[in-house]
Amino acid sequence: MPPKSISTKAPRPYQSVLRQQQAEATRNRILQVAGELFAADGYARTTVAGIASAAGVSAETVQGQGTKAVLFINAMDYVAVGVVGEDDVLNLDLGRTLVSFTELAPALDYGVTVIADLNGRVAPMYAALVGGANSEPKLRDYLRELFVNITAQQRRLLDVYRERGWLRDDIPFDEIVETAAVLSSVETYLHITARDGRSVDHYRQWLRRMLALTVYAKPHES
Repeated sequence: MPPKSISTKAPRPYQSVLRQQQAEATRNRILQVAGELFAADGYARTTVAGIASAAGVSAETVQGQGTKAVLFINAMDYVAVGVVGEDDVLNLDLGRTLVSFTELAPALDYGVTVIADLNGRVAPMYAALVGGANSEPKLRDYLRELFVNITAQQRRLLDVYRERGWLRDDIPFDEIVETAAVLSSVETYLHITARDGRSVDHYRQWLRRMLALTVYAKPHES
């Protein structure tokens, strides 16, 4: 009786693509759930088992995403912009939209909406980040680098706007970048909405007014 032949067929391309899509969907679900639990319960009280249960996956699957600190950082990125580990805002859809405008007023309107929405998503996790940074060195480093990263993203965007003549020319560019980063930070968002009790709509109006007065070449009516 002849020996059975061993199949050497490679996996069909669509099967590999399907597996990748399923893995990505699982990862995104884990990150979304993790973000919700970290925001609700804080860093210390959120567990891998709790995330796994809420996401409908095994603890091993959650652990496969990295350490708890890495999971938190990735969840914060995902909650903020829908992707993980992207260092250049201009590579994101929102960044490409921000530089697609040919006039400043609509670009400013859209930018304020993006910042307010992003900060609104990130703010619930920010307290967990500050609390977790007290005991987790990786989160402490991430928190320290957060404002640096925000400033770098502002610099990339404002450098494009500077080439278009949209920025004030009576203030050094580095100061303009720093001003925009402070105004746009989640700390400022929380100061106005949580500490001062103002509405998000008030924050949007305030942010647009402050950016128009301190960053851009001339005031634009809100």
